[in-house]
Amino acid sequence: MSLIVCPLHEVDEALRRWRPSHVISLSSPASEQAMIAPGPERLKLIFHDIPEPRAGLKPASQDDVADLIAFAKRWPRERPMLIQCWAGVSRSPAAAYVVACALTAAGQETRLARHLRSAAPFATPNPRMVALADDALGRKGGMIDAIKAIGRGDEISLGNTFQLSAF
Repeated sequence: MSLIVCPLHEVDEALRRWRPSHVISLSSPASEQAMIAPGPERLKLIFHDIPEPRAGLKPASQDDVADLIAFAKRWPRERPMLIQCWAGVSRSPAAAYVVACALTAAGQETRLARHLRSAAPFATPNPRMVALADDALGRKGGMIDAIKAIGRGDEISLGNTFQLSAF
């Protein structure tokens, strides 16, 4: 089972290389969207990449995270899942972490966060998404603490495609 995480500008190459069965696209309202041909099952989530609610912006919601978790649990894991956002630094790494946690028994949060950090030194997972998923999955702060423990990623404006596997 493999999660491929990438920024918008690397989506075409990631689709060709890994041929995922499922794709999660995260974007801001009124922003550029990935153009993906029919084939893979697709979930589109639209919210701003913000850690807490702010006037005039749409934060990730409990419904967004519930949809993400439900989509992950329907993934048959025979082929990779591609997760993409604009920069590949915050929302898509957070979504990958949420998917990994949703498909792994409780108690693995720290190991999964370290695996994420190793695969993507630049990743700074969106803390709101992580907190909402922690609550939805009943992890009692384990996901939040694990992401805080790996700290902020390297300063970078656009991330690179990376893979999380064998989680």
